[in-house]
Formats: sequence, structure tokens, C-alpha cells
Amino acid sequence: MKKTAHLREIRESADGELQGRLAKLEEELFGHRMKRYTNQLENTMKIRQARREIARIKTVVAARKAGKEARTAATPKAE
Repeated sequence: MKKTAHLREIRESADGELQGRLAKLEEELFGHRMKRYTNQLENTMKIRQARREIARIKTVVAARKAGKEARTAATPKAE
């Protein structure tokens, strides 16, 4: 999935959904790090991808708190 599609999906999500997704990603990141240290992780790019998606979510949440980004409903627009 392209980066813009990820960002659009994140921006269209509700606040509660973003918090749940953030918690899940942080657990995944911990698991990936543990696997890396025990030499069980085959694709180390998973760590980078998880970190970047966490950063994207935190950026959107911070922008919403600052009032710079509008909160949208979880329902997608009809095109």
C-alpha cells in the first residue's frame, strides 16, 4: 500500500480506533525487536515500517489535539 493511502486511512479513522491501532503497533514493534535480538526476525524492514506507522499515527493525533486537523467520522465518503 502506498504511503498516501496509509495516511488517508489514518486520517479517516476515529480517535479511539487510532489509539487501539497505536497500541497494537507498539506491541508488534516490541515483538519484532525481541525476534531481532534472538535472531528469529527474517525481514528487519518490519521494524522500520512499524516505527514509521507509529509516527504517522502520533502525528495525526497531535494535530487533532492542537486543532490543526479536523476530526472525521469513521464512515468513508461516497465517491
